[in-house]
Amino acid sequence: MADNGKKQVPLRLSAKLYDAIAGWAEDDFRSVNGQIEYLLTECVRQRKKNGRPVPHELDVPPELDIE
Repeated sequence: MADNGKKQVPLRLSAKLYDAIAGWAEDDFRSVNGQIEYLLTECVRQRKKNGRPVPHELDVPPELDIE
């Protein structure tokens, strides 16, 4: 097996969260693992962009400055 520079991380998710991510992944034509990696990458980019932490509760919409 070739080393591609990625780390393996064991992850436990509730069945409800897994199902939501799996559905989203299917809509985006990604694997569940690929969707989780995509979401984490986007969260890190957003945090670097605005310096604010990602909300602890994912189902609470973030405050957006749209005006």
